[in-house]
Amino acid sequence: MCQNKAQIIYLQKIMTRLIIFDLDGTLIDTREDIANACNHALEQCGFPTHALDEYNMLVGRGIDNLFRGALPEGSRDEAMVSKMRSIFVPYYNEHKCDFTRPYEGIIEALEELHEKGLKFAVASNKYQEGTEQLVEKFFGKYEFVRILGQRDGKPIKPDPLIVSEAMEGVPGITSDEVVYCGDSDVDMQTGLGAGVRTIGVTWGFRTREELQSYSPYALIDHPKEIAANI
Repeated sequence: MCQNKAQIIYLQKIMTRLIIFDLDGTLIDTREDIANACNHALEQCGFPTHALDEYNMLVGRGIDNLFRGALPEGSRDEAMVSKMRSIFVPYYNEHKCDFTRPYEGIIEALEELHEKGLKFAVASNKYQEGTEQLVEKFFGKYEFVRILGQRDGKPIKPDPLIVSEAMEGVPGITSDEVVYCGDSDVDMQTGLGAGVRTIGVTWGFRTREELQSYSPYALIDHPKEIAANI
């Protein structure tokens, strides 16, 4: 946790109404299913695969950027990215819950936040269909004011537009009443660009040092710490 006295005094003057969550690496551990689907697509296209740990740095920037990072240099043209997508998506849709699970403590944290009256939204760079399906499967008991993934015609994170879209689900809300929670540099940039408080979570795909470099409002190691920081 990286609060200072001034931040704590400021927090006491406002009320948090909305918490926007990243999905992959924040609410759910999707790395193995994403890696398996991407490796399947690479194999089908005749390219070498990647070890699981390599996907820590490949995920989080949108599906096409996942493929661009996974493909060998010289093979990252749009035609090959499109071919990878055509293989990846149906395979992932079928296998997206083989290993994916909420992180330990997430359900309990959501329950606590829900009881306190907070509204939830998801802002993800995962394609929209997959985002909606995973949120419904694992968190269907909660009402999310917005479930936003990668969509045609919309910029992906770190563009802050997705935060504005999420805020539209709570009439009259201001940026002071919003917290953005994520596990990567992309998430920290998104929250900062939108002018909302950011919480970096260290249980996801990226390092503490990466998150800390963006001076988040808070840096936490377990979901139980979310409520204490908002």
